[in-house]
Amino acid sequence: MKIKTIRAHELLDSRGNPTIEAVAVLENGSMAAAMVPSGASTGQHEALELRDGDPARYLGRGVLKAVAHVNDEIAPALAGMDVRDQKGIDQTMLELDGTAKKSRLGANAILSVSIACLKAGAVAEGIPFYAYVSTLLDPEPAGKFIMPIPMMNVLNGGKHAEGSADMQEYMIMPVGAPCIVEAVRWGAEVFHRLGKIIQDKSWPTTVGDEGGYAPPVKSNEEPLQLIMQAIEKAGYRPGEQVAIALDPAATELHVDNKYHLEKDGRKDLTYEQMVDLYEDWIRKYPIISIEDGLAEEDWSGFNHLMEETEGKIQIVGDDLFVTNAQRVRIGIWENAANSVLIKVNQIGTITEALETIKLAREHEMTCIISHRSGETELPFEADFAVGTHVGQIKIGSLSRSERVAEYNQLMRIERELGDRAEVATFRLRK
Repeated sequence: MKIKTIRAHELLDSRGNPTIEAVAVLENGSMAAAMVPSGASTGQHEALELRDGDPARYLGRGVLKAVAHVNDEIAPALAGMDVRDQKGIDQTMLELDGTAKKSRLGANAILSVSIACLKAGAVAEGIPFYAYVSTLLDPEPAGKFIMPIPMMNVLNGGKHAEGSADMQEYMIMPVGAPCIVEAVRWGAEVFHRLGKIIQDKSWPTTVGDEGGYAPPVKSNEEPLQLIMQAIEKAGYRPGEQVAIALDPAATELHVDNKYHLEKDGRKDLTYEQMVDLYEDWIRKYPIISIEDGLAEEDWSGFNHLMEETEGKIQIVGDDLFVTNAQRVRIGIWENAANSVLIKVNQIGTITEALETIKLAREHEMTCIISHRSGETELPFEADFAVGTHVGQIKIGSLSRSERVAEYNQLMRIERELGDRAEVATFRLRK
């Protein structure tokens, strides 16, 4: 099925900032659309998100340049191509851009088209989006589909919620749930119990960018204590049924080669002291995953965390890897992590994201499909996680409609699959 045309326009993301939507139209008149998310704490090695820089429009954050690049350059280059040739489509755009970080056309322009064509390919084949994604990794039809364990962000901090904890995300993982429907229920019940605990302290129950509560905690450990109370009050067993995951986003805490924890009154911490802090918390709480526990260039710190935890928990690279296979290869050599966070807008094309997933699998690293803090209403990550069989997904809290849309889509997929759906197990579960 050939591409007739592609058109793009400017819309808004979940933070009210401009983003780009691309629509791929096929020769038979069918079509598919895709919107691009945006991060707040971004790694320096990410592909470039092109913004207009005109202060007279959206405080400089407009994306009309990226829109024009789709309409005037990318669309003519792809017209007539088979929409199912994902690799060819992405390669054509990479060659058209010609830069290492997609800085000429913009990674947001390229990705909007890459995802739109991926979705249009599913339409052309007449199969569900998640099923079509699975064919790109495994040409043979999948028997069972692996439903991912959700990482649910119940308490926000850092750049996602100023005034709360220094660390960015405190998450729960319903590792004992028998299915996605129950996992979502467990998470929602813990989330609402946490809200009541926060309310009882006379704190506001406002939420951050990813839907987690953003209370004025007194320390970076207090969120862990609150979450433990919420898990138990919801009637679940910490560690056995519901575990904890962290994303400190430590690059944002790293100043002049030291780590600064303002809430704890601790400054100038070395990476050894940061690892000591995490080890103390791991002993006290059922923490099974730490993402970006050190800064994005602190390879020695990541290696130290890996060695000290001895493979007992998941050490995830986000800013460290930025979904880039070259960065992952360095991480493998440095023994820096055993898991890769997959954010397609960090790298800019579906093909490159899939290559990173394949590389991680070859080296027995886990993968997590992730959203961004500035999201859209289209639940891309749910289908992508099921289709890639990665077994984990990070899509925010159980509030804000752009986050809940992903959970709803996961439940729809599971119900549609019936006995072909199989919930993932956490490989490194304590």
